[in-house]
Amino acid sequence: MQNWDKKIHVKSSLKPKPTQYALFIGRWQPLHEGHKALFQQALDEGKNVWIAIRDVETTESNPFDAQLVLQNISNEYKELCGQGRVKVSIIPDICSVEFGRGVGYDIIEHIPPTQVGEISATKVRERLRKEGKL
Repeated sequence: MQNWDKKIHVKSSLKPKPTQYALFIGRWQPLHEGHKALFQQALDEGKNVWIAIRDVETTESNPFDAQLVLQNISNEYKELCGQGRVKVSIIPDICSVEFGRGVGYDIIEHIPPTQVGEISATKVRERLRKEGKL
């Protein structure tokens, strides 16, 4: 799959270490091929990946509770979790990601290629509902 473009909003002056992680925060409702492509790009760049699951209220657009999302993502990345390349955890619901100067890490926006950008968790949930799986 084609790589995502990157827009670096803040560039760290520090050299990355192999024990660090690229942090991805989301609802992952559900985890889909677009999410996996994003994580894979970071893994292919030699980065470890930390997938943080926002503990959001269960609603029509968030049909899976955070514990189920954790279980599903952990199962998907079982081998890489065992190797320490991927970590998955639940975090409180957040309203913003904020930082001070000299944070010591990059802040990168990933812009998906067209075919990945068209993948929609909303459409995945609609399909699952039609199939009686949700």
